[in-house]
This record gives sequence, structure tokens and C-alpha cells, in this order.
Amino acid sequence: MKEGASVKETQTKESAEGQRRRMDVWFHFLYAVIWPFFNLFRPIRAVGREHIPEGPAIICPNHTTIGDPFYVVYAFGWRWPMRAMAKASIMRVPFVGWILGRAGVFGVDRGAADMKAVKTSLRFLKEGDKLLMFPEGTRVHEGEDIQAKAGAALFATRTGAPLLPVYIQSKKKLFRRNTVVIGEPYYPKYAGRKPTAEELQVIARDLMDRVRALEEGAG
Repeated sequence: MKEGASVKETQTKESAEGQRRRMDVWFHFLYAVIWPFFNLFRPIRAVGREHIPEGPAIICPNHTTIGDPFYVVYAFGWRWPMRAMAKASIMRVPFVGWILGRAGVFGVDRGAADMKAVKTSLRFLKEGDKLLMFPEGTRVHEGEDIQAKAGAALFATRTGAPLLPVYIQSKKKLFRRNTVVIGEPYYPKYAGRKPTAEELQVIARDLMDRVRALEEGAG
């Protein structure tokens, strides 16, 4: 019985590794196709790449424009493929959703408790992937004050993956370098075996404070 279970576990692991490699291939394909155009119009200055950890991490940037995921991907560089959480509506767009899904992007219904997206996030992190998500949950315009969601805090405390704050220059410029600052990864602290809802919210607020503090490095 144990031998049969061991064989099944090995097959499951090999299947997951194969899926991971295929996602990385698609990720790098899209990276190479989009990069020349993006770099022409929105060149990037990356600060803090030495802070990128090996293994899983939850990449948490501020969010001001629709193109922010590209700024993060290209600031991290070719070496660091990542999985990304996106609006469910984007994933329903014909062909676009299909090709993004192949590259490791998955949809989340932000208006509800999307357990499928939660399980997908946890699985990616447990498999050693980096997960890109925007803690604010939506684009935030200048002067707006939106409370960060607790999703990133939940994933970090459930998987043991570190939170990685990232600041993207809010006012982007055409044909001039736009700065992305990558902060230091850290592990959130909480009192008990599992964090309470209040502790998760405190962690979420602290995370966004760390993201905003990186703005100094963008000058």
C-alpha cells in the first residue's frame, strides 16, 4: 500500500514539475515577444534586484496603472519567472486569457471569496513559485486611500513564503526610464499558531507601509 502511494506521489510530483516547466516556457516566450516594444516606450530602471530571494515569494507592488505587471516582470528580469493573479474578466478575453493562463496567470473574482484563486495561489507558492499580486486589489489613483486586502498576508502565513514589497514609480513617462524599487523580503510576525483576522489586517497595512517607504529609492 505504501509503495503504491509512493509511486502515485512521484507521478504527481513529476506532473507538477512538467506543468511548471511548460508555464516557464510560455512566460519566457511572452517576455521575449513583448520586451522590445515595452522597453522602447517604457524603459525600466530596476533598483534592488539583489533582494530577490531564491524560492517562493509573494511579490507585492503598489498599483496605479494597467501596465504595472509588466513593470514588475521586466524589473525582475528574465531569470525570475512568476505566476500572477489577474482580474477574472481579463482571463475571459478570447485568446488573451488562454495565452496568459499558459504562462501562469490565473483569474480572481475580486468581488467574492474566490476559493479557487486562493487554492491556486497556495499551490504555486508550495511548489516554489513566485506569486505576483497587488495587495490593494485594484488600481489606486493619486489622493485615494484604499485599505490593503489581507490576501498576501494570508498566503505568507499559510505557506511560510516571504512577502516582497515592491514600489513602482506612480507617474510613468514615455521614452524615459521608469523606476521600480525591489525591497527586502521579510516574514510577517503574529502571536499564535495562526494569525487572527485582525493580525492579518495589521500585516497587510504594514506591508503597504513598507511598499510606500521604497518611494525614496525611486528618486
